[in-house]
Amino acid sequence: MRLVTFAHRLGESFGLADDRGVCDIAALWPQGPRSMLHFLEAGKPAMEEALRLAARSNARLDGAEVKLLAPIPNPPKVIGLAVNYAEHHRESSTQALPDDPRLYTTPRPFIMPGTAICGPGDEIPWPAYSRQIDYEVELAVVIGSRARCVSPAQAPRHIAGYTIANDISARSVTYADGRARREKDDFFDWLHGKWADRFCPIGPCLVTGDELGDPSNLDLELSVNSRVRQKANTSQMIFNVYEIVSFISHVMTLTAGDVIATGTPSGVGMATGDYLSGGDVITCRIERIGELTNTLGQPPPAFYTPCKR
Repeated sequence: MRLVTFAHRLGESFGLADDRGVCDIAALWPQGPRSMLHFLEAGKPAMEEALRLAARSNARLDGAEVKLLAPIPNPPKVIGLAVNYAEHHRESSTQALPDDPRLYTTPRPFIMPGTAICGPGDEIPWPAYSRQIDYEVELAVVIGSRARCVSPAQAPRHIAGYTIANDISARSVTYADGRARREKDDFFDWLHGKWADRFCPIGPCLVTGDELGDPSNLDLELSVNSRVRQKANTSQMIFNVYEIVSFISHVMTLTAGDVIATGTPSGVGMATGDYLSGGDVITCRIERIGELTNTLGQPPPAFYTPCKR
């Protein structure tokens, strides 16, 4: 199943996308869930009913009638993962990795706010506190049911599906200018470097696990203004999807609608100094999911410098 959240002339809805267009499940099911989040919370019976309704109805909306939104516009939690591809570690760190990186590290999750989410085609505002904006294509996992201390073998039953994430990063801060360097400054872009509005576009759809197949062998690519900057395969992850879900479920309870971005491969702007510019068009592609395109807005006329004397 390819699940979508969309806007059309009657408002916002959710449904199934197929070769004939978009089937508006909310319209066909007046007493059913009213949003994608509620739909996921309703579990397997809701999925089965959606398939039944779509099979019985010929009603479809075509692409000209809808604007795709983030598949989960209001996830309970948005979780990122730092440094989950060995080549990305090598390009961004001076610390050498052993032959088996799993002996060196564990998954490194961090939380992002729900306001970081946006959808296909949305403009990403340039935040007022950073001059260096970067891109990161990532496979995103969407949780389908409550998961607490689950094993990697149990993880698939708690996953609703997968989408694309562009984990935008502010690599520098203007409010550090002229101040003494602090011990934890290196961790900046794992934390509030990810917190700006619309810094985590996701989409264009949520592909259920039964349709996607093996999440550990998907080609992914990112281009800026049609020039490829990142190209890899999810088989190159240090920790696979199921291990990530298991690890995070031992740190916090995962609930339906939570989004986990599973890390980015090498090729980010930080490694070369080739950061994004205002107006750049960033397109992320992941095999069997589709394409997610967003544009970075223009930098602000003045950057934020707090606590002036």
